[in-house]
Amino acid sequence: QLLQRLGIDFDCVPSKVDEKALKSQISSPIELTQELSLAKAKAVLKNFQDAIIIGSDQVCYFDGRILGKTGSLDISFQQLKEMSGKEHKLITSYAIIDSDRQTLHTNETILLMRELSDVQIKNYLSTDNPIDCAGSYKLELNGISLFKKISTNDHTAIIGLPLLNLGTDLLDWGISVPGDEGR
Repeated sequence: QLLQRLGIDFDCVPSKVDEKALKSQISSPIELTQELSLAKAKAVLKNFQDAIIIGSDQVCYFDGRILGKTGSLDISFQQLKEMSGKEHKLITSYAIIDSDRQTLHTNETILLMRELSDVQIKNYLSTDNPIDCAGSYKLELNGISLFKKISTNDHTAIIGLPLLNLGTDLLDWGISVPGDEGR
């Protein structure tokens, strides 16, 4: 959905990268998102040698640790309770590669969560069910109500892909942005 906003022609191809292996080896959130973005792009490039590939990844970084997808409302409740009234970061990286070159970009967003009561957290969780999201919230939905302040250079990075930088980088790669898709 995000790439469609650039008006370019593309196909989405799952990379099937084993993220757990890299996550167990890398503790730096920036390095992790960059390595995962590159790994995903390289995995897809193997089957599409003549294409330009974009791989991306995002993590939530709080209190010196990377928060993953919880898979559980109870764990999501605990994460949100712990982050209540505090800052954390969303680190979003992408890699653009082809057979000859690569571009890597990372965006760092700082988010300040409001002080939340247990009832507010439970109400939010029942609304968005964000157990499949790092940080246990969906900013693109009702999760925006949890925050007091968000600082970023590119608001689209928050929902997974920094389009401002990506559009500029794609122009450097010779891809027209906006493209002529749909015309």
